[in-house]
Amino acid sequence: MAKNNFLNSLILPTALLSGTIIGAGIFALPYVFDKAGTITGLIYLVVFTAVLALIHLKYADIINATPTDHRFAGYAEIYLGKIGKISAILMTVIGTIFILTVYLILCVSFINLLAPGLPDFYKILIFWVLGSLAIYWKVERLAISELLVTMGITLIIFLVFAFGLKNFSEVILSKPKFNASHIFLPYGPILFALSGRVAIPALLGYFRRNNLSQSLSRPAIVLGTIFPAVVYLLFVIGVLNLSAVVSEDSISGLVDRLPSRALELLGILGVVSLWSTYIVIGRDVKKSLEHDFNFPRILIFLFVILAPLGLYFYGLQNFLQLISVTGGIFIGLEGIFIILMRQKACLPTGMALQRKNLLDYILLAIFVGGIIHALLY
Repeated sequence: MAKNNFLNSLILPTALLSGTIIGAGIFALPYVFDKAGTITGLIYLVVFTAVLALIHLKYADIINATPTDHRFAGYAEIYLGKIGKISAILMTVIGTIFILTVYLILCVSFINLLAPGLPDFYKILIFWVLGSLAIYWKVERLAISELLVTMGITLIIFLVFAFGLKNFSEVILSKPKFNASHIFLPYGPILFALSGRVAIPALLGYFRRNNLSQSLSRPAIVLGTIFPAVVYLLFVIGVLNLSAVVSEDSISGLVDRLPSRALELLGILGVVSLWSTYIVIGRDVKKSLEHDFNFPRILIFLFVILAPLGLYFYGLQNFLQLISVTGGIFIGLEGIFIILMRQKACLPTGMALQRKNLLDYILLAIFVGGIIHALLY
């Protein structure tokens, strides 16, 4: 019985959040670490893991403090007014559609490892159809599938790490530790890679549907944010040690450096992780349009399903640039809104009000600074 409680209250919801977080962003990180420096990248990874864990907890507080069911823009309207709702549309709908487009861009690289002779058009079409259909899965099924996906992804990443252990110290010591000319390069990609805000409503919904205390969700949220960071670090180490030249998507530099079977596993890693996260992100957009904007079902279907495909064929196909902008601007804005909404939704608890405000100011400064940099550069 205790094992079942542990599985239901910690492992499954942690897997739901971790499985959502571990997605397209992981494949930009080796390039970012290589260019900015390994120590620089590590500092960003540690700091942003703490930042995103706090943001995820704050968003959970907002949801639990609100008696009615909404998504991001709906909470913004309740706590920040009409202007807040209109502004939040950019983050919840347009920004998320951009994120889905990132997944379409990257899926081609990984399907190439499994079916190199298949035309790119069919690679995109197959991924898009399967991801779009799965958006309508139930929360319980998502939680179970995310557990299996996360276990599979973790196993494959450990294999990449194991292959990369050869000459580990020699290779890793040869990499630059700091690179001032690329000091801000990790900001957008790492923030993008660690963001799991869209999975928080599904995670809390899982606790409600299984009659579990919402207080048990907090350890799951923290662990669900930390676990991807650990997995990312192992993947970065493996790729840095395997690649003669680290590519932006981490894949091109591995083609001649791994056995064919290992490349096939890496292809599975990419396709499965992208697909699983595509589902949860698409589901969040769908629910937002349903609850916050009362869109007709047919318009929701057309917008959520067709918009990412349209943006891809319109020409938004630069992977690193798109996740840098999405992470630096859209996810930065999400963080700012969550901090402001949390202040309105909940009374300070635990620590003193002054200390809470100081922490919020630090978080706001991080997000505002990142947005300014993304807009200027």
